[in-house]
Amino acid sequence: MHKPLLIVLGICFVALAVLGIFLPVLPTTPLLLLALACFAKSSEKLHDWLLSHKTLGPPIRQWHETRSIPRKAKVIAIITIFISALITLPTVDSYNMKIVLTAVLIIPVVIILKIRTTDSPYKE
Repeated sequence: MHKPLLIVLGICFVALAVLGIFLPVLPTTPLLLLALACFAKSSEKLHDWLLSHKTLGPPIRQWHETRSIPRKAKVIAIITIFISALITLPTVDSYNMKIVLTAVLIIPVVIILKIRTTDSPYKE
């Protein structure tokens, strides 16, 4: 019973991670790591697929090996978050919602900045 549930959760985490590539609030690599953990307990085939995936595999492997994020990925993530803030904040009328939105956008920036940086890009 738990294997099908873990497979469904893993697929959902992969889908959210793919969205996270384009949406700055969703953290791509942590979602991929959650998916990998689900697949490790439920499907060796999906686990191997995710690790060997051309686009999604390298950040997982780099995180696993070095616990770091490439400088270029950090810069792109932070710039994307700031662009989102510049686009979104002026459209919000409520002062309280502006505070909440600002916090939601600042938290990932702080987390990204706290993670160790590497100068090398993701290894293929």
